[in-house]
Amino acid sequence: MNPIRGKWALVTGATSGFGKAIADLFAKNGCNVIITGRRAERLEALEHILREKYGVQVLSYCFDVRDLNQCVEMSNDLLSREIVPDILVNNAGLASGKSKIHEGLIADWEKMIDTNIKGLLYITRSILPMMVERHEGHIINIGSTAGHIIYPEGNVYNATKFAVKALNEAINLDLAGTNIRCCSIDPGAAETEFSVVRFHGDEEKAAKVYEGYTPLKAEDIANVVYYVVTTPPHVNITNLVMYPTAQRSVYVWDKE
Repeated sequence: MNPIRGKWALVTGATSGFGKAIADLFAKNGCNVIITGRRAERLEALEHILREKYGVQVLSYCFDVRDLNQCVEMSNDLLSREIVPDILVNNAGLASGKSKIHEGLIADWEKMIDTNIKGLLYITRSILPMMVERHEGHIINIGSTAGHIIYPEGNVYNATKFAVKALNEAINLDLAGTNIRCCSIDPGAAETEFSVVRFHGDEEKAAKVYEGYTPLKAEDIANVVYYVVTTPPHVNITNLVMYPTAQRSVYVWDKE
């Protein structure tokens, strides 16, 4: 029997990349999904596809995780429907800009800090009390190898992902005595819209990031998330680092 069939999973940032692949794999395995994102048309299309393709229940909420009030409104709506997420995937996140610290754009810094750190906190604070009251649940925080090793011109993005790693460890400690599990999944180079967003829409510059090797795909991350959430209840994988085979660290690559 599939351990997530009939459960509810909340996936933030589900309109593309990791989030979309995770929501699709969950729904494929009979899990009802709650999807969030900022792009209404993509969100509505995904809701329709998942419902029609897999026959699961799907709820969508179009908002930005940087908005605390909207995070709370979503959680209140879920409570009114008597829906408590069994799984929370804090996936919404981004890199914006890549420059030396003394040349960085403040707007880029604020976007990354507000999304990667505060957005994760807002969603977690809105949803976790429901899990605690029920004494069970599973939180997946999508981190990055950038939260383990600093690289040149990564500065603020690195700092936000180090924060995700620290918060993941803190959440685990604070949940001692409950049956709630918490894991940070930290991918290396993965080809999604990530680099296009980082380079402010410059697709040519973004494509160069993935030249000469085979990067991870969104589906690879989804498969690992699925593995973690389907382990037996007594197993708590707290951190999982994954690279493409051609990358062994930020500084060690095998490129053509």
